[in-house]
Amino acid sequence: MNRTGSDLSTLGHRIRHFRTQRGLTLDELGERVGLAGSQLSLIENGKREPKLSTLQSIAAALDVELTDLLAAEPPNPRAALEIELRQAQQRPLYTELGLPAVKPNKGMTDEALLALVGLHRELQRKATEAIATPEEARRANTELREWMRERDNYLPEIEDLAETRIRAAGHVRGAVTHRTVSIMAEQLGFSLIYVNDLPHSARSVTDLANGRIYLPPASIPGGHGLRSMALQAMAHRLLDHAQPTSYAAFLRQRLEINYFAACCLMPQEAAVGFLSQAKRDRNLAVEDFRDAFGVTHEAAALRFTNLATHHLDMPLHFLRVSEDGSLAKGYENDGLPLPADVTGGIEGQLVCRKWSARSAFERTNRTTELYQYTDTPVGTYWCATQTGTTSAGEFSISVGVPFNQAKWFRGRETTNRAASSCPDPSCCRRPPSELAERWLGNAWPSARLHAHVLSPLPSGTFPGVDDSEVYDFLERHSGS
Repeated sequence: MNRTGSDLSTLGHRIRHFRTQRGLTLDELGERVGLAGSQLSLIENGKREPKLSTLQSIAAALDVELTDLLAAEPPNPRAALEIELRQAQQRPLYTELGLPAVKPNKGMTDEALLALVGLHRELQRKATEAIATPEEARRANTELREWMRERDNYLPEIEDLAETRIRAAGHVRGAVTHRTVSIMAEQLGFSLIYVNDLPHSARSVTDLANGRIYLPPASIPGGHGLRSMALQAMAHRLLDHAQPTSYAAFLRQRLEINYFAACCLMPQEAAVGFLSQAKRDRNLAVEDFRDAFGVTHEAAALRFTNLATHHLDMPLHFLRVSEDGSLAKGYENDGLPLPADVTGGIEGQLVCRKWSARSAFERTNRTTELYQYTDTPVGTYWCATQTGTTSAGEFSISVGVPFNQAKWFRGRETTNRAASSCPDPSCCRRPPSELAERWLGNAWPSARLHAHVLSPLPSGTFPGVDDSEVYDFLERHSGS
């Protein structure tokens, strides 16, 4: 039957519950189903998985339906606590302490059992809070980036899921509308509600009890992103996400819901068809891809990284760089030497001043993309860079490819060219010796504190989300 340990514990408790209700001992029930009492005991304690035929015999002997035995919920609150205690004592967090497991028995009061479970919950909470550090986050992000790089930034399972859902909602061609997204939500049993009092730390809130997804009002600046927010909220349900207990789990979930939303807004079949035709015409351009599907330039650039290698046989890189030159997001499978710290993390690292991702900020006319060739120690790359502005400041979005792939792109004729020898510090970080000598002792710059992309997050149920605000919000709306 391939049930998990948690399922087996629940099954065992349900069998014991119905057995004791009938006033039967283990041996008496065993005699009715042709099993020794000791074997039944193993089943009731979740240590042995019974065959389906055995379960059918047990159900008949207890005069209950088989579905009653197989139900997912514990038979009563006491059983739920016993199952939670058993699971907590099996986790590495407890086993590494070298303490014996406590087995609940009839003599243990509900209060004592609740106290033990409460201690384990607090132990888990403290441990989760203790690992919530920038170093842990950076390490998890680096591992996730390497995992995606091994897959060429392409996740076929989510591609297929998104394609199925978008077709079921009736979408055929063109940009995905808000109406289509609403239909997708309705098909999952949710309605989209736009409110102006969302908790400041939450992009959306999903009310599982009443089937509602709360989003900010469509009139806010950047409201075009509401389709993506709604799709991300749905993705949590479609991908069976549980509450994350670590940065790694949190980041993996964020990656998956963003990936799902991008797949829906730029469906694979239509997107690949559009890009393949543009490649045949030698006229690939992120800005055209963006306009064809009605998304932001960054969303189109990221989606291009999902599809380019797998479907167009094209290695590439993507950069989002802040106006101070720090790398906010990055991906490459074309060998571009991204700046990294000793842990391999790239977030917050300064990119070369000669790359188009930074030289684009120096242009007066920023309405169009900047095209540039850059010679590096590992080869020459062509890049297209577009700048933008948010309340946090300016940023640039770059998509680039090795020199031999530039022939497929609009802008390949550019005469803009730069040479970068980074990570050699003399490239753009260390001044010429004569200049340094001239100003030695005569200059005192005041360093600008450069914010980490992944700073410690509050230790709520979901990292970065204030639980109390979310619960207050749901109280205000659940009865409306």
